[in-house]
Amino acid sequence: MSEPGPQAASGPTGPPHCYRHPDRETYIRCVRCERPICPDDMVPVAVGFLCPDDARAGRQGVRQPRTLFGGRVSDDPGWVSKVLIGVNVAVFLLQQVQPTLERRFWLVAGPVADEGLGFATVGVADGELYRLVTAAFLHGGLLHLLFNMYALWLFGPPLEQAFGRVRFAALYLLSALGGSAASYGFGERYVPALGASGAVFGLFAAYIVVSRRLGREVSGLFVLLGINVVIGFLPGSNIDWRAHAGGFVLGGLLTLALVLVPRRLRGVLHPVAFAVALALVVAAVVWRTAELDGASTARVAACTVTAPLDPGEAFLDCVGAAGG
Repeated sequence: MSEPGPQAASGPTGPPHCYRHPDRETYIRCVRCERPICPDDMVPVAVGFLCPDDARAGRQGVRQPRTLFGGRVSDDPGWVSKVLIGVNVAVFLLQQVQPTLERRFWLVAGPVADEGLGFATVGVADGELYRLVTAAFLHGGLLHLLFNMYALWLFGPPLEQAFGRVRFAALYLLSALGGSAASYGFGERYVPALGASGAVFGLFAAYIVVSRRLGREVSGLFVLLGINVVIGFLPGSNIDWRAHAGGFVLGGLLTLALVLVPRRLRGVLHPVAFAVALALVVAAVVWRTAELDGASTARVAACTVTAPLDPGEAFLDCVGAAGG
């Protein structure tokens, strides 16, 4: 609260003047500090006007409203979701004009023979950890993109509103990493994977947890999930169900931690929950990399590049020579 200051007046018996604009005569005073204020400095309140100093001090003491799960109330609760959709669409357009983009950034343990370029792609097992993230922004076709972005459009904004922009973005990215880690950990070594499905399934799980916490009905979402599970196991579907499962499990567990933490402990335990989720991803990647033996992967890559054979044949020969 501001302390009353000396009145700016023309004299002991003269009319009062605005304390910020001494050349302006005024008979209106701040209801808090009682200093004279001119129309340009009046901040209307329930009863009367405040001066700019007291109005600013009052705003600093007002706590910003938050949702039940700690997210800040925003005029645009879907801002991060829109940005993520824009990034995914932009990357898909780049894929159409740059065909090698997929091979440079998709998820693969490695190596994979590239008959078009004549070299093997060194994968995650040999240190290309960025593929765990970049693969989540690539898509194998227009329908693949449309399904994931439509799901993000439906489930992203309400979750963003519930948790706030920063925590929602962290939830999305960690779900994507959970899907990538599961695909890398349990998928085929030489089969590449791509898509935002791991992140989207993490949002599915998060939406279920939040809805059940609020007592809402989510049976329709379970039907959708069941259909996706069945499709994922159909022959020739080319759907990486491991990424779906990894994103769903990690996203669900992380959301459980976020919603069950008491309000007074959110500032401490929410960062801990995110750190534990990231640690689980790191542990899965380290375990899979150790199992694959990165040294043999590097030998395969070098052999494929230098072998004087057709790239595809050289790749198969090198894999056999290295013992898989």
